Amino acid sequence: MLNVRTYPLGFIQTNCYVVSNTSKQCLIFDPGGDGEKLIRELQRLNLKPIAILLTHAHFDHIGGMDQVRDVFNIPVYIHSAEKKWLLDPEKNGSGKYAEIPSIICREAENVLTNEAQLELGDFSFELLYTPGHSPGSITYYFKEDDFAIVGDTLFQNSVGRTDLPGGNNAELMKSIHSKLLTLPATTILYPGHGAATTPGEEMETNPFLNGF
Repeated sequence: MLNVRTYPLGFIQTNCYVVSNTSKQCLIFDPGGDGEKLIRELQRLNLKPIAILLTHAHFDHIGGMDQVRDVFNIPVYIHSAEKKWLLDPEKNGSGKYAEIPSIICREAENVLTNEAQLELGDFSFELLYTPGHSPGSITYYFKEDDFAIVGDTLFQNSVGRTDLPGGNNAELMKSIHSKLLTLPATTILYPGHGAATTPGEEMETNPFLNGF
């Protein structure tokens, strides 16, 4: 059974998720900032990171990426549609805000292009392509443990914004309805911000999904 730990990090407290197994291997999802804090926590727990996986490349999801991957010498995974965003503050959004530094990361070691089953270490999970909030948004679905890491596609009683470059509301709604709400009703959905939810809860209570 996998363990999912949530760490709100960075400028706007984006949820970073650390998924670990009984062997102490772990995957890191969206290390958005506070790299030193996350590194200390992983070392305190004696976890062994094997990869960083990004749901998408907005600045608040990548701010701590290089610092963490350098300490643990691990690869980064991202969708091909946003591979260049890591190097470009205008595309990842950090260049639009005077109050935060521009974020320029190195290229990812691994570029994802298709929906597939991914095997990393002892972990096995599905890649679901869920564009709309951004053109390269990915959901990582752990079927056996009944949870998914959905980034900024769907939130508790809300949905991802689509007014940023590359955003598309029609695509977002299609992704939510065809990829996330078709998961089992009890699947735990871990979003980029705020509390976890389930497809069943969102079908019942999310005002943004009514009438689609």
